[in-house]
Amino acid sequence: MSSVYQINKGVGKPIEFKGLQGQYIAYLAVGLVVLLLTFTALYLLGTPLIVLLPLILALGGGLFFCVFSLSKRFGVYGLGKFLAARNLPEYVKFSSRRVFTGLKIGDSNQERQVRK
Repeated sequence: MSSVYQINKGVGKPIEFKGLQGQYIAYLAVGLVVLLLTFTALYLLGTPLIVLLPLILALGGGLFFCVFSLSKRFGVYGLGKFLAARNLPEYVKFSSRRVFTGLKIGDSNQERQVRK
């Protein structure tokens, strides 16, 4: 008897929808919810629709443009790496070795230190 196995292609690939990759789908969804809540709040405050509709459409267009450009520029993991790299210092400056000589040796490192 032969067995039939289902092939799962692309199991490790990131999620993609209409050109948006990974977390950018969530960014767009959150942005659209914020736009909906903004529209609702401004409408309840009495803002005329002639002002409100062009404003929300312009903000929505800007949201789509920004999210798609970020997705195209950075890809799936690039934005996180870009933001992390901005927080790294150019160099580390210290004036004393006391910082390094006072470090405690971990369990696995201690075994290596004993062998030397």
